[in-house]
Amino acid sequence: MEREHENIAAIVLAAGSGSRMRNPIKKQYMELLGYPLVYYALLAFETYGIEEIVLVTSPEDIEYCRKNIVERYGFQHVTRIVAGGSERYHSVMEGLKAVCHSDYVLIHDGARPCLSQEVIARCAEDGKRYEACAAAVPSKDTIKIADEDGFVRQTPPRNKLYLVQTPQAFSLNLIRQAYEQMCRSERNGIEITDDAMIVEHFTRRKVKLTAGDYENIKVTTPEDMLTAEMFLKRRCL
Repeated sequence: MEREHENIAAIVLAAGSGSRMRNPIKKQYMELLGYPLVYYALLAFETYGIEEIVLVTSPEDIEYCRKNIVERYGFQHVTRIVAGGSERYHSVMEGLKAVCHSDYVLIHDGARPCLSQEVIARCAEDGKRYEACAAAVPSKDTIKIADEDGFVRQTPPRNKLYLVQTPQAFSLNLIRQAYEQMCRSERNGIEITDDAMIVEHFTRRKVKLTAGDYENIKVTTPEDMLTAEMFLKRRCL
């Protein structure tokens, strides 16, 4: 029986500037418990057994990542380090081009350091079963939709609202076709914030919501670093 990690690649996105961190060091390289932030995402996939990991970073950071992250920490399965683009979707496209030996792909934000083996396993399984899935957790809060003047226009039912995370898993052919279709249509004015949106808008494939983890936070502001540190320390106890 084929193991879940066989024939599936991982793309780790680490090309952003992290301007909201208010720190001269790019957030993906900021130290968290003695390691750069992006180290934890790479470690999670390598520990799980993913044998084709593509790291996407800024063009000027490729050599830094090679020497100070991949080689320094002995990552054996980071097969390519490629340059990303000015927007997230540009970076994903470059990552997809670099996948050579897999039919499925997990796409993950390098700024999510608390990724668990269980979440990877669930996304890998659902990615193969449904061809498109995204880690997600039910919203704990009531969400309001505002009008242009900042007044409440609508309150959607909370039991239908989910907070979407990464990894998001896809058939490689499906996600490549979705991106190609997006490029041909020039995005149609859509603000793209994750890969599932591209599949939703440019294919007929439905995206499965796969059980994520409330600890799988995205580090965006300085306060998030403290939260991530707490979660990681607790796992080591």
